[in-house]
Amino acid sequence: MGIVTRKKGRIDVLVTVNDLAVLVHGTVHGDGRRAIGGAKPVAEAGSSDVTFVENERNVRLLATCRAAAVVAPAALAERISELRGVEGQNFIVVQVKDALAGFVAIAQHLHGQPEPPPHGIDPQAFVHPSAKVGADASVFPFASVGEGSVIGARCRLYSGVAVGRNCRLGDDVTLHPQAVLYDNTVLGDRVILHAHAVIGADGFGYRMQDGKHIKTPQFGWVEVGDDVEIGAGTTIDRGTFQPTRIGTGTKIDNLVQIGHNCQIGRHNLLVSQVGMAGSSSTGDYVVVAGQAGVADHVHVGDRAIIGAWSAVMREVPAAARVLGVPARPEGEQKRILVSMGRLPGVCRDVHRIKRQLGIPDET
Repeated sequence: MGIVTRKKGRIDVLVTVNDLAVLVHGTVHGDGRRAIGGAKPVAEAGSSDVTFVENERNVRLLATCRAAAVVAPAALAERISELRGVEGQNFIVVQVKDALAGFVAIAQHLHGQPEPPPHGIDPQAFVHPSAKVGADASVFPFASVGEGSVIGARCRLYSGVAVGRNCRLGDDVTLHPQAVLYDNTVLGDRVILHAHAVIGADGFGYRMQDGKHIKTPQFGWVEVGDDVEIGAGTTIDRGTFQPTRIGTGTKIDNLVQIGHNCQIGRHNLLVSQVGMAGSSSTGDYVVVAGQAGVADHVHVGDRAIIGAWSAVMREVPAAARVLGVPARPEGEQKRILVSMGRLPGVCRDVHRIKRQLGIPDET
C-alpha cells in the first residue's frame, strides 16, 4: 500500500488518498492518487496532511486550512469537494459514515503502532517470591509487587508502580508510573490506571470519642470491573467492611475522588474533579460533569446526567438531567438562572414603586 520513499536513512511509506479510503471503507471525491504524509486537525494540517470535519459548524474552518484531503460525512462531502483551501486547490474528500472514527483509524495507520514494552521482570523491580506474574507481562524498573498478589497475562507495570499484598490483576492491565494499589485490590481485564492514581487507601471515616476524632478501621477493599480507565491523580478509597466497586466500562477522569463504600455502575463517565462522597452510588451509563459533587448515601439513577459544578444532595431519578447548587432539574435551574439575571431590574422597580407610594426603603 502506498508510495515508497526514503527519508533520513530509513524507508517510509507515503500512502495515497485512495489507500486511506480503502482503510476506512470510504468514497473518494477528487484525485485519490494524491500522497498523504500525516493526519492533523484542521488548524494544524499542512499541504500533505489529511484532516476531518464532523458537522456544518466545522466546515467554515476549512477557509484557512492547508490540508490536501478532508474526511467528512456524506451530508458534507459534495460541498467540501467544491471548496478551495489556502493552497488554492479543491479539497479531496474521503466520504465516510463517521468522520471522527474514520480520521482516528487513519491517524493510527499513519502514525504506526508503538513498540511494545519488553516482556519480563526487570532486575531492578521487586516481585515477592509468593506473587505470580502471568505470561508476557512486563514489570519495569523500581516497580514492586507484594506478597500473594497475582498479575495477569500481558500486564504492564511501569516504573514506580506499587502493588500491595494479595491484589489480583486481570489480563492486559496497564499501570502507569507511580500508580498505587493498596492491599487486596482487584482489577478486571484491560484496566488502565494513569500516573499517581491511588486505589484502596483508607476511607475518610472517624467518630468522636472523648473530644477526639478516632479513626474508624477500614477493613474493605476495592473491586474494579473490566475495561475501566482511571485518570491521573484519581483516588478511590476502600470500603469500611465491604468493597468499593467500579462497574465494567466506566471511565474516570483525572483528579476524581471516590469515597469509601461507593458503588459506581457500568459505563459511567466521571469527569475531572468530581467528588463522590462515601456510600453514594450510581446506576449504569451515568454522566457526572466536571467539579460536581454527590453527597453521601445518595443514589444517581441509570443514564442520569449531572451538570458541571452541581451539588447533588438527594436522589436523582433515572434519565434525569440536573444542574446547580443544590442540584435541581435542568429546566427548573435554567429558569432560576434567567430570573437571577433579571433581579437587578426587579430591585430597581421595587425601589421606584416604594418611592412613589411613600414607603420607606430600608435597603
